[in-house]
Amino acid sequence: MKRLLFAFAVTFILAVAAVAETTVKIDAAQTGSPMSPYIYGQFIEHLGRCINGGGIWAEMLEDRKFFYAPEDKDSPWRLGVLKGSFEMDTENPFVGKHTPKFTLKKDEPASLTQWGLQLKPDTKYVGYVWFKCSEGPESTDIGLTVSRISVSRSFFSFSPSPKTVPIKVGDYYKHEFEFTLDAKNFYEIEKDASFALNINLKGSGTVHIGCVSLMPADNVHGMRADTLELLKRLNSPVYRWPGGNFVSGYDWKDGIGDRDKRPPRKNPAWKGVEPNDFGLDELMQFCNILNTEPYIAVNTGDGGVKSAVEELEYANGTADTPMGKLRKANGHAEPYGVIWWGIGNEMYGNWQIGHMPVEKYVEKNNEFVDAFRKADPKVKCIAVGHVGKWDEAFLPGAANHMDLFSEHFYCSEKKESVADHVRAIPKSIKNIADAHRKYRETLPGFKDRKPPVPIALDEWNYWYGDHVFGELGTRYFQKDGLGIAAGFHYFARLSYIFLLANYAQTLNLIGCIKTSKTAAQM
Repeated sequence: MKRLLFAFAVTFILAVAAVAETTVKIDAAQTGSPMSPYIYGQFIEHLGRCINGGGIWAEMLEDRKFFYAPEDKDSPWRLGVLKGSFEMDTENPFVGKHTPKFTLKKDEPASLTQWGLQLKPDTKYVGYVWFKCSEGPESTDIGLTVSRISVSRSFFSFSPSPKTVPIKVGDYYKHEFEFTLDAKNFYEIEKDASFALNINLKGSGTVHIGCVSLMPADNVHGMRADTLELLKRLNSPVYRWPGGNFVSGYDWKDGIGDRDKRPPRKNPAWKGVEPNDFGLDELMQFCNILNTEPYIAVNTGDGGVKSAVEELEYANGTADTPMGKLRKANGHAEPYGVIWWGIGNEMYGNWQIGHMPVEKYVEKNNEFVDAFRKADPKVKCIAVGHVGKWDEAFLPGAANHMDLFSEHFYCSEKKESVADHVRAIPKSIKNIADAHRKYRETLPGFKDRKPPVPIALDEWNYWYGDHVFGELGTRYFQKDGLGIAAGFHYFARLSYIFLLANYAQTLNLIGCIKTSKTAAQM
């Protein structure tokens, strides 16, 4: 961030120097409101590769809970099995709606494989498989193969050895394993080669595979260590989560409890499957690691006030409240004390789940805020805004039912000149500020609100270009960095009206940090 600010300052000085006879007057005695540290906030959403798929979360396997049946066109899993010896058990699934079930015959082994893994030399990986087996199956062979090379077992150091793992009979149990790719042999593998995890089954009888996991051993409570190190350098004071459009179809209870038993769901707003491995408790662990604050948006799309207040109680209630007891049972006895709460997301848009006319949403916002303030008077509620007709209708009816007011903007590419491109960001910030100055002077009810309601610009960025980093994963250039730096300069000028802002979105997507399957960079 400091580099961006410096680059912008140099550009500005050079531009000023090119103008003849420029006079600048500075009145050092005239001061404004201090710039809020919350202006440097970030935003993470369950979308693309921001959290799952190689972003914050360290899980390397896709669809580890089998939302799709293996061999389905959308499944990353492939079968090696004779016809008629495999099915999806829907009667007693381990998690979700169904579980893979193999019926083995003697001398007719079966296998389950996922390709596309990337590994690093001399790096330890840890994983596990949940098995349930009847009488008869003899053993499992969990191993790795790699494309474009004939691989011997000497390439991989496994513990326990994959050839000596008997299968236990009875209810589900977790079989854990670990391995390291030997660096001395790594040079023989082509750089773009992909690895596959194989689960080979031998013997006779039935075997269920509940779910599978594979992570680098250096993961930090399930999060990528390399990504966390970059996020620490970013030093953001607040993170908005879990969306974004995602939140309007999200049931927060899907993301608590035993991670392996949390149901996988089709992402309600975007592509792919949401495994629900990263939920509210993981968010709080994430914030603790980064020494930052959470800003939680609640579902006002297809969600109701009862569920939202339960989420608030889960986060902030004492251990003797119903949801506090549940939080304690999940391993977190002390309340989290979350202050910032977003009452929905972009409910003005017809793309949003649960979208409704503004008059109806005023009623919904006020109902949520009344319930939140009754449950925890310390919370700060952030209402949904959109400059124009929405704001003009919403603000008079909800003026006393908000602590901050959310606005969003994204800028496309300006090709006329670099200067025009850079100016697009501060111009957008100024336009929102100008609109709110007018609202504070003219809108009934809102103009009388004391103190005035500050703005939470909780999504802002450039957004254009090809998606080269997965879903919505755009590439950025120096001119974009200059524009973002110019935006921060403008926040300083408008410190009296902007209290909080969240750069969208932190990782991959339209974010400032990009990751591959084996590395992260800023």
